[in-house]
Amino acid sequence: MTNKTVLVTGGAGYIGSHACVELLESGFNVVVVDNLCNSKIESLSRVQQITGKPLTFYQVDISDKAALTEIFAKESICAVMHFAGLKAVGESCEKPALYYHNNVCGTLILAEVMAAANVKQLVFSSSATVYGQSGSPQYSENFPLGAINPYGRSKVMIEDILRDLSTADSINRTKSPWKIALLRYFNPIGAHQSGLIGEDPNGIPNNLMPYVSQVAIGKLVQLSVFGDDYPTPDGTGVRDYIHVVDLVKGHIKAIAALEKPTFAQGGCKAYNLGTGQGYSVLEIIHTFEKITGHRINYKIAPRRTGDLAECFANPELALQELGWKAEKNLDDMVSDTWNWQTKNPQGYL
Repeated sequence: MTNKTVLVTGGAGYIGSHACVELLESGFNVVVVDNLCNSKIESLSRVQQITGKPLTFYQVDISDKAALTEIFAKESICAVMHFAGLKAVGESCEKPALYYHNNVCGTLILAEVMAAANVKQLVFSSSATVYGQSGSPQYSENFPLGAINPYGRSKVMIEDILRDLSTADSINRTKSPWKIALLRYFNPIGAHQSGLIGEDPNGIPNNLMPYVSQVAIGKLVQLSVFGDDYPTPDGTGVRDYIHVVDLVKGHIKAIAALEKPTFAQGGCKAYNLGTGQGYSVLEIIHTFEKITGHRINYKIAPRRTGDLAECFANPELALQELGWKAEKNLDDMVSDTWNWQTKNPQGYL
């Protein structure tokens, strides 16, 4: 890749900021587009502090077609990593129209601007929520899609749109076809080992790990464990947790893969990014207590509607085709989370 400028949408967010670090450290130039609705600009200052390298930032919403078009005209962009989007499952059930408008319409506008600029290499931040329920706890990319909430369905819709764009190019024999990697995340946790960037949710966290860490540091009083009667070893739900740094390294591998002969004629392909191993809620809690020396105050609450007993990735395709696999273990994930939390008890200020 001669031109090495990557546009990162949502680059000031949790996963986006970690991706910016890996891109800069891998020799890419980085242009960030973020509307800062659920992220802080301070994260980008810290990205530059970690790497010692500059990046370019535009406070722009991806639904602003004119502003995006101007950015593509000004910057020599070769590929896009698309993280921008709303991501709270509970909120998506309360405000489905907001999620469809923001996530789906925003991506459509981004794709239109990319096509007009003839920039057609895209790594998309998808989710394991696209699968929904299954007869097997281990999910492979060929499983049927069946998201059970508006957030997950917005990801399914975007995947469908991107596949259709790619298929249309192959039918029309477009000279510059779409090359798209759909990366289906399982449960990203952890933080950069420096403790300078990490997950800083607005208000009360929706995800387990930041909630646990905020209980440990005294910011929150108690954790609710939803269900202890699942058919799992300790009765609590089992999920595939992946270190955020491992996750974003998968994006670097995906960018490289789009340049390989496999994608020479274009295409759109999905890859699971997970460890292939599940950890229960109580395992997370007990590991956190072991690593930090802090007792986690929790209570058992009723199961939540739609929660699965067990869900973890089959990551073999990413290993075979991207040459990627997760390297960090649960202790690493907890240690790095706690390092971030203790250094930033109030998050980014």
